[in-house]
This record gives sequence, C-alpha cells and structure tokens, in this order.
Amino acid sequence: MTRRRWIADTWTDTTATLTGDQAAHLARVLRAEAGQVYDVVSNGFLHRAEITRVTAGAGDQDYEVLFTLHEELESDAALPLHLLLAVFKFDHMEWAIEKATELGIAKITPILARRTEKHLAQSALKRSERWRRIALEASKQSRRTDIPDIADPIPLKQALEQEHSLIRILLSETEQSLTLASALDNSNPSANDWKTCRVPHPSQPYRDEWEEQSSITSITHAIAIGPEGGWTPEEMSLFTQHQWQPVTLGPRILRAETAAIAAIAIASTHLH
Repeated sequence: MTRRRWIADTWTDTTATLTGDQAAHLARVLRAEAGQVYDVVSNGFLHRAEITRVTAGAGDQDYEVLFTLHEELESDAALPLHLLLAVFKFDHMEWAIEKATELGIAKITPILARRTEKHLAQSALKRSERWRRIALEASKQSRRTDIPDIADPIPLKQALEQEHSLIRILLSETEQSLTLASALDNSNPSANDWKTCRVPHPSQPYRDEWEEQSSITSITHAIAIGPEGGWTPEEMSLFTQHQWQPVTLGPRILRAETAAIAAIAIASTHLH
C-alpha cells in the first residue's frame, strides 16, 4: 500500500514538523498517533518518517505533528524547466498552475504583459500566496518531493533581464515551421551539429557550462506563453533581443492554459 506523503513545514537533520492546516488535517481528520509511519519530504529529500508527537491546539493553525526521520527514499527530480506565464483569468490561471505542478515544473513566473487585463494585473500580486498554496497541494497530490517556485508577478522586461536559462523558447502564433519538439530535439546537440542548431546557444567558450548545467537538476530551459491576444510587437522585439527562439505547437489556436500544459508535457519527454 502506498503511504501518504507530506511536505514538512520545518525540519532539522533528524526531525520534520507539520504545522497549521497540514497538521490539523493529519491530526483531526486522519487521527494521527505516535508510531504511525508516513513519507515526508524534508528539505527537498524524501524520507520514511515516524510520528513521535501530535500537539493539538485551539485552532487549526496551532496544531503540530512532529516526525522522526528514518532512511532516505528514492525520488524524481523536478523538470529543469521555468514557465513564464502571462497573467490571464484567475480561475484558468489557477488550473494551469495546478496542472503544471503535477507535471513537474520547477518554476513559474507570472508575467504582467501589455495585453494583460488591467484589473488582473492590479490584483495579481495579492494572488501570489494563493497560487503557492495551490502548488503545495498539487505537489502533495502528485507525490512530488519538492514544491515549484511560484514567483511574484513581474513585467516582461524585468523577467527577461533576470532569466538565466540557457535554452529559451517562446510559443509564438507567428512561427509556422519550427515545432517545440524539434527545438527541444536540437537543444542538446552533438559536437558535429553544434554550429547548425536552430535554437540559440551560448558561444563556444560557454558550451562546457551549458553541458554541465544540462546534466544536473538546475533550471536549464525556459518557455514563455503569452496572454489572450498574444504578445505585442514591442514585446516580441524584447524576446528577440534576449535570444528567445519562437516555436509552434501546431496549427490550432490554444487557450493559454492548454498551451502551457501541452508545452510542459512535450518538454517532459525531452528533459527526463
């Protein structure tokens, strides 16, 4: 039988603790007792863990469940993928964040684009904590050993200036020939085809750094998805300046949340 998995709120080298809503659910709904064994993610590592103490409180936020950590268990790493997602209708945005988390995304940055509706842009920052809670719950549900980084919403120009992923891919309605799958196939070229690869790469002196980053769990790829109505010409120019490669998902026009899930699913077959 598969053990229930929890993500610790605090930890030491030998213990992990659930507090607040997680602890209250485990204590009141699942009737936690000392001696019960669960899988617990502590500081990014998965352990078999045994409950040593359950502390009740006057309210949910006062509950606490303390675990003793035992052996470390095998686990899958997150996709080394950063999703830059233009802010759109919040109910659809929440769905996209939940599903992207389930698919293993490492980071999501909500983007305030020129065509983001004004009232959504003004309210986006207040939604950040809710989006992080959604990612936490989706991480537990999908049995991830980590939680994706959900950044605060920022303007596109700032996001592009801060982006350090070495492979940067832009889903674009204007691109008709280069597919996302083809771009990803070309993103780790051999020595013979390095110079002919269509996806922008760092110059030869930086190739060793690129290969080193591609071999570890750091974020090596970024994908950007625009708002309803698409990116403006000025924004497309910004992507070009920062060496983003336009790609297509095919002939159909997809909603932003559909495009996000399709792109991550395609990327996962290339990045695992």
